[in-house]
Amino acid sequence: MAERSSRGRRRSRRPVSSAAEWTLRIGLFVFCAFPLYWMLVSSLKVSHELLASPPTFWPHEWDLRAYRKLFYETNFWKYFQNTIVVSAITTVIVVTAGVIGAYSLTRYAFPGRTLVARVTLLAYMFPPIIMLVPLFLLAREFGLVNSLLGLALTYISFALPYALWILRAFFQSIPVELEHAALIDGANRAQALCYVVAPLALPGIIATAIFTFIVAWNDFLFALVLIGKDELKTLAIGINDFFHMAVVDWGLIMAAGVMVTIPALVFFVAIQRYLIAGWGAGGVKG
Repeated sequence: MAERSSRGRRRSRRPVSSAAEWTLRIGLFVFCAFPLYWMLVSSLKVSHELLASPPTFWPHEWDLRAYRKLFYETNFWKYFQNTIVVSAITTVIVVTAGVIGAYSLTRYAFPGRTLVARVTLLAYMFPPIIMLVPLFLLAREFGLVNSLLGLALTYISFALPYALWILRAFFQSIPVELEHAALIDGANRAQALCYVVAPLALPGIIATAIFTFIVAWNDFLFALVLIGKDELKTLAIGINDFFHMAVVDWGLIMAAGVMVTIPALVFFVAIQRYLIAGWGAGGVKG
């Protein structure tokens, strides 16, 4: 009887627990998605409705004026292109150097190997603002001010230590016996890394790529200091200039925000399934 009573109480609690879970999920979704929704609908409102009080949550009149102005009357595409170039250079170099460096730290024994791994993470712990002036002076010394390559190298200096730390942890979890088997079968070190170790560490490599891409895509501080020419500006500082217009056009700023969000969102959605698949595969193998 006591057992039946206990089962009855658990069954009665399940609907309540499920309703609470769904309420929490929906609340979190609305909390995260509402700013994006508001930015999108604001970019499509007419000027007099944009600042109306009380605000309208659904435009009474749809208008693409902000997007036409963004694409045809500003240097938005140039800023967009610069940001893509800097983010791509940063991501490719950080992932490539991170994979090679993390592999060396986990597969080759040399004095001070652990110390080197810890020091790389220590460099990431300093706030970026502390490194701003030294990096600017260094970039000026090497003629890298007003250079997309100089900006990318700055991002690499911050993202690479964290990438090394993350990838080192993934490589340590891969049994070295698998690599030894590949070497016995005739593969060299590079082939063992590319065909055995890298596929197993794919979740870590993708996570590193996401982190690095977002760091380069969203940065404002270093781009503001290192880039002064308008034709070399990235999206963050290019859009910031919209606030210095004679009349602040909030519809234009919201449209720029939408266009900046879409590539990062598409990039994450496109590769997240590989990330989740990799996590699942790792769990099965473990």
